[in-house]
Amino acid sequence: MKKRKSLYHGHRFPAAIISLVVRWYFRFQLSLCDIEELLFERGVVVSYETIRRWCDKFGAGFALRVNAGFAHRVKAARRKPGRTWHLDEVFVTLRGEPYLLWRAVDQHDAEVDILLQKHRDKAAAKRFFNRVLAACPDAPRRMVIEQLRSYPAAKAEIPELANIKHVFVKASARMDNRAEDSHQPTRERERRMRGFRDPDRTQAFLSSLAPIRQHFALKRHLLRASVYREQLAARFTGWHRFTGPTQDPSNF
Repeated sequence: MKKRKSLYHGHRFPAAIISLVVRWYFRFQLSLCDIEELLFERGVVVSYETIRRWCDKFGAGFALRVNAGFAHRVKAARRKPGRTWHLDEVFVTLRGEPYLLWRAVDQHDAEVDILLQKHRDKAAAKRFFNRVLAACPDAPRRMVIEQLRSYPAAKAEIPELANIKHVFVKASARMDNRAEDSHQPTRERERRMRGFRDPDRTQAFLSSLAPIRQHFALKRHLLRASVYREQLAARFTGWHRFTGPTQDPSNF
């Protein structure tokens, strides 16, 4: 039987360091230089460009199961998305050009998927719906959307969604739409990174950001301290299993 190559084959740094770096970058609002300094304090000398390459390569693999040879990833460990989807889009500027970031979250605030596009028409909405259904084949029972007519027009042309009930939300009334709240981490990272630049890199980064960040972002205010620590420890155990390091990263 042919032995499968390690996910970290060809990298001279231990898997524990690479896994730790990817977790830091997507979990906390740290720049590449911040992580370089934190590693240097621990006796690990690595450039921020190397850290960037690690995050580009392994972030997508851990969050979206890009590498077909490793079946267990962060997204696979998350519970099944809820049956109510909240959809919204927000403008982001990339090198002076406006783009629309389309996002779908469920009633548990878990992100289903995102898509960065130039337009806001029916074709763009249909493209977004098809992407979301590819990520989560089970159609929802209800959809909560703002009063953008592209949504119902596109939904009517997709058989899986045509008969799904949808509810309009008025932005001016400030009614609850979880998708709007879910944009906040993106806005925070956008400010921290001084704006996004390349559309493809932005799509890849934001697609990895939510699954990894949400894996560790427990609702701490709803849990007793002992329960919170117990659940967080379980999340760390899961992360080490997904990413494959055999060495304890706390030793660095």
